[in-house]
Amino acid sequence: MEGTPLTTIIFLLFDNVTQLDFTGPLQVLSRLPGADVRLAANSLEPVATDTPMTVNPTDTFEACPQADVLCIPGGFGVEDAIKNDALIEFVKRQAPGANYVTSVCTGSFVLGAAGLLRGKRATTHWAYHDLLSEVGAIPVAERVVRDGNVFTGGGVTAGIDFAFTLFAEIAGEEAAKAVQLGLEYDPAPPFKGGHPSSAEPQAREAVSAFYGDRKNVFDAALKDAMGA
Repeated sequence: MEGTPLTTIIFLLFDNVTQLDFTGPLQVLSRLPGADVRLAANSLEPVATDTPMTVNPTDTFEACPQADVLCIPGGFGVEDAIKNDALIEFVKRQAPGANYVTSVCTGSFVLGAAGLLRGKRATTHWAYHDLLSEVGAIPVAERVVRDGNVFTGGGVTAGIDFAFTLFAEIAGEEAAKAVQLGLEYDPAPPFKGGHPSSAEPQAREAVSAFYGDRKNVFDAALKDAMGA
């Protein structure tokens, strides 16, 4: 819209990012009036996701402009991302000038590794929630958590709720509601059980076992990144 101030939204990308952590918020926030969306990565080479889809970055860390909104998605690639000095330095460099510093799912641990969650209320994927204290955060069991200008979303699909919450903060509730209607975001899942509190025992045990193995690897990487 002519005359609308630009809002520079930077999504951080790294190999093995969870596709929906990134594309869910991207779909919503790209509809902000004046949105200037950038996809920042270590290089301009395609970035692998956890699906066959790859993503083409628009900017390298060195050439990326200052973000108004900095968004860090999660994924199994986070355990390598938190040990990537160039990536963490980019986050540290961008955060002070951003109006909003945000994450989805385990992207919160990238913020944590950059020292941005100390003393902050935050959330993440339920399987990793108790590890937030290792980065100095105050774990909050909610789908979207705000502490000052820091917004964190829970696991994967919570990124869409996070994006609408942030959209309303920036452009107002009426604009957010219009985009929600345009995207027909009216969740009605065929099964109840998208959280351990509502899942059936068999599903809960199977998924907890899977994440239990992953969590041990992740915890070791987190301790290494934090110098613990």
